[in-house]
Amino acid sequence: MFPVSIKGVLVLPSDEVVLALNDRDEWELPGGRIEIGESSTECLIREFKEELAIDVEANGLIDTYLFEVIPSKHVFIVTYSCCLIGRFNPVVSHEHSNIETFPVNELPDNLPIGYAKAIQKSFSMNVNCQNINGKNHDQRCRKG
Repeated sequence: MFPVSIKGVLVLPSDEVVLALNDRDEWELPGGRIEIGESSTECLIREFKEELAIDVEANGLIDTYLFEVIPSKHVFIVTYSCCLIGRFNPVVSHEHSNIETFPVNELPDNLPIGYAKAIQKSFSMNVNCQNINGKNHDQRCRKG
């Protein structure tokens, strides 16, 4: 059995995606391990709050795959599209050394391919977050 990690693709109205720099010097999608009794979307919301101090809502499953973190260590990754709730003023947590936004068409080289594929899939979904779940949000995930 493999650990499960829930990751979120947050594309801002500027068509930039939010990435965090981990201790392996790789850019990654925000998110983390699911806790017992927690749904995948609850995990995603909690992880964004813990890692970036921002609020999001899950807006749809993008992809699932098995990722080899380091040789012989695998994690089952579940990626969701996210919608930002409120303003984007992230704070770097102890889990990462940096948080940056990157244009969707200019992703960094040290981004694992599975994350890059999830970002491209999310971008092609043309997600509109102006009125998700009956709530009005200050921003959209994506123009469209």
